[in-house]
Amino acid sequence: MSLFNTQRKKAGNATAGEDKAKKTKAVAVVKPAKEDKKEAKAKKESKDEKRAAAAAGVVFDKKSVIIKPRVTEKAGILSQSGVYTFDVKVGANVRQIADAIEAAYKVTPVKVSTAAVKGKAMFARGRKGSTSAGKKAYVYLEKGQTIEFI
Repeated sequence: MSLFNTQRKKAGNATAGEDKAKKTKAVAVVKPAKEDKKEAKAKKESKDEKRAAAAAGVVFDKKSVIIKPRVTEKAGILSQSGVYTFDVKVGANVRQIADAIEAAYKVTPVKVSTAAVKGKAMFARGRKGSTSAGKKAYVYLEKGQTIEFI
């Protein structure tokens, strides 16, 4: 009598030292054709080029009314429906903002609305202070148009 069942059993059954997983059948893997790989690579390269151009190409100078894109959770949700938010200078009006967006991103805004951003009191490192106040703009685009900023 064996204590740990190390003796071999009848043919077809696994012994204590063998795995039943070794006897599974191999699954065939279907590889895409070479043409599909080339097309996928070309699409990936074009997306990478667009992203690089979007990241490097749009820099607002100090004279522009647009300071920067406003990247927040709310702005991300709105951008899915074609509304993009930007931090703008306090003295900027709607027409100036629309012209700056058209020049920078080559898209025509359907509607531009602005909202004031209040400065809030804060207390940090034992001193009182406040966050900066400003102005933000909501830029509405047509359905097919998008703005990419990373």
